[in-house]
Amino acid sequence: MKKKLLFYLILCCSVISYGQLECPQLTSPVDGETNVPVDATINWNGIVGAPGYLISIGTTPGGTDIVNERGVGNATSYQPPLGLPENTDIYVTITIFFFNSENIICSTEMFRTEDVTEPPSCTTPRFPIDGSENVNVSTSIVWNHTATATGYRISLGTAPGATDIVNSENIVGAVSYQPVMDLPVDTEIFVTIIPYNDNGPAIALCTDYSFTTGAMVTLPGCSSLISPANGAINVALSPVLEWTEVPEATGYRVTVGTTPFNGNVLDNVSFRENSTLILEFEPNLTFFVTIIPFNAAGEALGCEQQSFSTLLGCGPYFDSISNELVDLRPDIDFPDLISFCENEAPLMVSSDDLAEGFRWYKVDQFDNEQLISTEREVVLNETGRYRYEAYNTIAQSGNTIECDISKIFEVVSSEIATIGDLSITGQNGTIDVTVQISGMGDYEFAVDNVDGPYQDSASFQNLEPGFHTFYVRDKNGCGIAEKTLEQDLTLDGFPKFFTPNGDGINDFWQFIQPTDTGRVEISSISIFNRYGVFLKQIDPTSRGWDGNFNGKPLPASDYWFKAISLENRKIQGHFTLKR
Repeated sequence: MKKKLLFYLILCCSVISYGQLECPQLTSPVDGETNVPVDATINWNGIVGAPGYLISIGTTPGGTDIVNERGVGNATSYQPPLGLPENTDIYVTITIFFFNSENIICSTEMFRTEDVTEPPSCTTPRFPIDGSENVNVSTSIVWNHTATATGYRISLGTAPGATDIVNSENIVGAVSYQPVMDLPVDTEIFVTIIPYNDNGPAIALCTDYSFTTGAMVTLPGCSSLISPANGAINVALSPVLEWTEVPEATGYRVTVGTTPFNGNVLDNVSFRENSTLILEFEPNLTFFVTIIPFNAAGEALGCEQQSFSTLLGCGPYFDSISNELVDLRPDIDFPDLISFCENEAPLMVSSDDLAEGFRWYKVDQFDNEQLISTEREVVLNETGRYRYEAYNTIAQSGNTIECDISKIFEVVSSEIATIGDLSITGQNGTIDVTVQISGMGDYEFAVDNVDGPYQDSASFQNLEPGFHTFYVRDKNGCGIAEKTLEQDLTLDGFPKFFTPNGDGINDFWQFIQPTDTGRVEISSISIFNRYGVFLKQIDPTSRGWDGNFNGKPLPASDYWFKAISLENRKIQGHFTLKR
């Protein structure tokens, strides 16, 4: 099915979403820091939702003369390969990179590097390494950068310390050297590299190292994708990746990623053949491929990145032709909870969703699933967890794909409520009633009207004393229980305070028969402190309570009473003992 959304809404939502991302800040060195080592690694805090970063480094605000928008993927650190200039203000700009949207350029931050006062140390070779044999005569010489070095002098010769090939060539802004002419074949070549800075050349004796050339070998050329072809779309999710064979190559280094900067599928993996099987590409994504043939002479130069896109899958994806957001999964509208009355099992449940197929699963306590139906309807015999699934099928690139969506739901059993007691308390001439119930169901409550309004709370406040009928309804339709309160007790006749001080006035607390209503026959009165601790039971015909407990006077405070009539009606209230 298609879920349509206007293109400009998608664009607006995208811009809003990206605009809400915060910019990262430098964590090391921090903004404004001084005396930073020239070989420092620059670190910043990661931002959730940022797909990648670009870093620019310069000697002026927003400048790029040291590094110009270098992509680092989703890494949050970067070390300039040739270090930083000494005693200089360094300006760093981090950009949040989006492949299909406008980048977010963050504010420039700045720190100042140290003043280097010592010459650099010696360096070490990277390629060819010391002792290498059969090296291509057209090879480059590559070495590791040395902290604090601002340049290097390189000499090449056919004997230790000799300079008959290259004599102290000055290299600035690089850690490699390409001889102007091919080196002699089958010859041991001696290399001396001396780093230097404003304080002079390396103090230590930088010894030479050597390698031996082989026969004349040419660098291989670049390769290109055969399958999928560069720019192909709707590529199957498990393709055989194949590229043109390069006769001079002895192998290929292949990188495949979902952005131009990463290798999250294949990361510089070497292959002897010019093909490999890729399992389970994600649908509706563009994949970027770099293939670099190599041989004994080195790696092919200048090979361009290529790309292809997988089939659309189930979506959602944006259809640029119709300007619609398309999702081929069904729309489903199914409840989280289904209940049936205890005496109505088994329960027949049917889906109203528009879909090509359906599946119903019973899910046990260990999340194991048992398929119980492949029809639109299912018979449920017991309570528990279930999973409902609906799907459509589509044909893409000669394959049939199933686009499904599902949800977990719960099945519970209900029954009509059983009303136990009606708990009554009174204050200021009104009563509060709480309905005590038992039962296996989801209940709601009403008073004096079977049609409601109903509420989730079982308590009703500020009711007039007298007769009331309370209703308890099962929300799942399993019935309504009711109970009537025939209340012949009111707060009338129960004093609100007494003063047991021996002056003969209000020295005892006792029920007093009202004069303006009919006689109320009370069987017992119990007295409690404000924490609910039982203190005394008094006979309604006695003088009453004198405010003592076990012969000792109790402090001034509020106390509670519960009175029970001969008809077993109850009322509760409170009064004050004053000293």
